[in-house]
Order: sequence, then structure tokens, then C-alpha cells
Amino acid sequence: MLFVAFGATVLVPLLIGIDPSVALFTAGLGTLIFHLITGGIVPIFLGSSFVFIVPIIAATQLYGYSGALSGLIAVGLVFIIVSLIIRKKGIVFIKKIFPPIVVGPVIMVIGLSLSSTAVEMSSHNWILASITLITAIIISIFGRRTIKLLPIIGSIIFTYIIAMIFGMVDYSSIISASWISLPNFITPTFSLGAILLIIPVAIAPMIEHVGDMYAISKATGKDFIKKPGIHKTMLGDGLTTIIAALFGGPPNTTYSEVTGAIVLTKLKDPMILRISAITAICFAFIGKISGFLQTIPDSILGGTLILLFGMITIVGIKSIVESTTNLNKTKNMIIAGVMLTIGVGGAVISSGTFSIEGVGLASIVGIVLNLVLPEKEII
Repeated sequence: MLFVAFGATVLVPLLIGIDPSVALFTAGLGTLIFHLITGGIVPIFLGSSFVFIVPIIAATQLYGYSGALSGLIAVGLVFIIVSLIIRKKGIVFIKKIFPPIVVGPVIMVIGLSLSSTAVEMSSHNWILASITLITAIIISIFGRRTIKLLPIIGSIIFTYIIAMIFGMVDYSSIISASWISLPNFITPTFSLGAILLIIPVAIAPMIEHVGDMYAISKATGKDFIKKPGIHKTMLGDGLTTIIAALFGGPPNTTYSEVTGAIVLTKLKDPMILRISAITAICFAFIGKISGFLQTIPDSILGGTLILLFGMITIVGIKSIVESTTNLNKTKNMIIAGVMLTIGVGGAVISSGTFSIEGVGLASIVGIVLNLVLPEKEII
């Protein structure tokens, strides 16, 4: 279970430029806290979310990473507020504010916004990037059972070995790392600009969280929507995201691939996920692991990201299609079209030190358009 989640959990910190050990620690700690909040009955592992890569990088450039962390704390608070709303008014209220025609384009913008990063990283060595991409595709299509869930870590290991053979790996970070060491924790600093930039991105993982809870309920034959309830599981994501940010880690969100592993392996005991969490925490204090992860060539990471970010875009399209949203409806066409153009086109609203762009701006525009545009078309 840990290795299924391992790929994303360490890729996100590598991409945003922080110590992977911090993410391992906060993912493990967050998972244990989540199980405590939900009564230990939901077989869930919390991992780093790709959704936040673009806003974290943007906020870091403008306000520094410590400032970006205040935005992640705000995301956790949004999750908590939404959990309270769900507890009082039910999940229908949330679905009304965030329908598929808003959530779908948000997810698509996230994938498309990241595409240039994947291509830029791959361009360092297109041969390694291509081998990684092809390997990940082969594992995804032809892999059997649990192996099918490991395209990222599987392709990275395979291509890393090739890079080693041809002398393309710099081992200095492993040599300089201690066997036992503390993760490089970072303290948050308050930044209103970072908060306003990152908060809108919380929409996509909140909706994904609801879908994951339905999926894990179906996989285990238990109704987690009723017990412990969506409000408690979302509260768990919110609190653990805040705690992760306090240590300098990326947001903790419900990890879909682990749900897939549970479906395939039939291992439904939540204790397995708690053991995985404890293992992740132990790994975080082994300095050589962090050193090794930092030796992975950018081109190998880029090869995996071409597939990952493309799949994120497709998930956005699927969320619209599977919801049977009518894209021939003028209102829906306007919402999706405007969101995609603003999100990918580089539109920015700024005033002084404050600015909002990309996913955040597209999310706000989509929510507003959905609320103000009339449902009925005038003929």
C-alpha cells in the first residue's frame, strides 16, 4: 500500500523543491490522525496531491515557500468549513455550488497548466524521458493486479537503472546524507496573497474526496458516507492538511490509487494502512532515502509527468462526460470555455503585492458564472 502511494507522495515535494522526507512524515502522520478522527474504520492513506503543484510553485515564486504554506493552512480551514456545512445542510448543497461543469474544467486546467513543466523537465534528456514514459504506459496497460497500480514508481526504477548503467546519475546527495536525520521542516509565515492564490484550488480535491469515499465504500461493502460520514472524512483531510503545512509539507488528501489497490488485493483492513503510515514516518528519518530520491534525473521525472498530467486532464473531461452534463447547453459551453481560456491562457488579476491567476482565477470565474447565468435559454 505504501509503494502504491509512494510515487505521488515523493514526486510532489521533488517538483516543488522541498525535502521528500517532509512529505513522507506528514503523509504518515496525517494518515494516523485521519484514522483517529474517523474512528479507524476507513481504509485510507493520505498522500500529496498533484492538484496543488501549480499554485504552490506560483505562490513560492511570489511569496516564498513559507508564505505558500499559509495558503495551504487556509485550504485546510476551507475543508473544515465545508465539512461543517455538509454536516448541517448535507452534500447536495456542495454539489450545487461545485457542479461537474465547474469541477471538470478546474481539473483540466490543472493538468494543462502543468504540461509545460513536464515537457521542460523531459527536455533535459529526451531518451530517458521517452523510456520512462513508454515503461509507464506498458505497466498501465499490460500490468497485472497490483503491478498495474505502480506505473510511476515502476517506470522510475527501470529507467533509473538504465541511467546508472550509462553513468547519468549524480550520487553526491546520497554520499552527503546521514543515515539517520531529521526531515528539513519549514515554518509557515503569513501571506494574504498566497492564501488568496491557493484557496480556490481546494475545489477539485474536495469533489475528488467525495468520489473517493463512494469508491472506497463500494470496494469494501461498507457505507462510509453514513458512518463515519462525509463531514468527518473531509474534516480529517482538512485537519491533516493544516498539520502538514505546519511542518512544511504539501497538503494531505485522500489518495485514489490506494483505493484501487484495495479493490485489486481485497485487503480492506484499515490496520494495514496504519502500518503503512508508520512505515512512511520511519522512512522520513532515514536520510539516505531522501538523498537517493534527490538523485533521480529530472528527465526521468519529466517522462512520468507527461503521462500523469495528461491523465489529470482526462479525469476532468471524464467528470463532465460521466455526469451527463449537456455541453450543447449555452450556459455550460460558456462556463467551460471561459474557464479553460482564462486558466491556460495566463490571465492575471493583480493589485499591489496581490495577484491571482491560473487555476485559482479560473475556479472563481467558473463558480460565479454558474451562479449568475440563467438555466433556461432565451429563444
